[in-house]
Amino acid sequence: MALCVEGISHHYGPLPVLENISFRIEEGEFICIIGPSGCGKTTLLRIIADLLPPSGGRVLFNGGRILADQGDIGYVFQENALFPWMTAAQNVAFHLEVRGVEKKERKRIVEEYLNLVGLAPFPDYYPKSLSGGMKQRLALARVLAYQPKIILMDEPFVALDAQTRNSLQEQLLELWAREKKTILFITHNFDEAAFMADQIVILTARPAHVREIIHVNLLRPRKRTSPEVCAVRDRLFEILAEEIARDKNGKFK
Repeated sequence: MALCVEGISHHYGPLPVLENISFRIEEGEFICIIGPSGCGKTTLLRIIADLLPPSGGRVLFNGGRILADQGDIGYVFQENALFPWMTAAQNVAFHLEVRGVEKKERKRIVEEYLNLVGLAPFPDYYPKSLSGGMKQRLALARVLAYQPKIILMDEPFVALDAQTRNSLQEQLLELWAREKKTILFITHNFDEAAFMADQIVILTARPAHVREIIHVNLLRPRKRTSPEVCAVRDRLFEILAEEIARDKNGKFK
């Protein structure tokens, strides 16, 4: 079940944002998208999620259109987007209830996924009582529980401290290995992309197009400080530094 992004372009009024973006994701791959700030990464993710129609091009999933309303897509935002008036268990159960999952089965699934993300002791806690890292784990549990085929993640760890972010990266990779989901993950963090991704799609400054796709053919689990991971990180740094410099010089305006 491949996800194919084919010639996606988008503009807001006269402002071109995305320009002929194409790449392919195989089932079960972990893909990172990285690019200069403001280049349109979130816009691209919204188009893939079928939340925004592109100005040109198309997104195909298994040869057809993505059907967000039928559970093809799960979306984890920068902000956790939890319902503050619901407990942790109620947040995870929400989409299951909407889909008509029977109460007993719903309870089983909620318990399974709260346990999977390390929140089994906190089913009756409201989001305001949870730490930032716990909220993001809860947001991930809510997405995983209704079993989407593809998970889109828009810088989900950007607001967290380094220690919590590193811990959640490792937990996410463990969940990914267990659940065999296809993940498309936006990040600004070179270390994060080098440590986590099978492929890294590097976008240019606006109007963004694909500058390069790096295939990270490294064994897992990876060590963050290994020479191989550091080499990928350094390559990302070099490319993005060039793009930021070009953007400042107005070459992509």
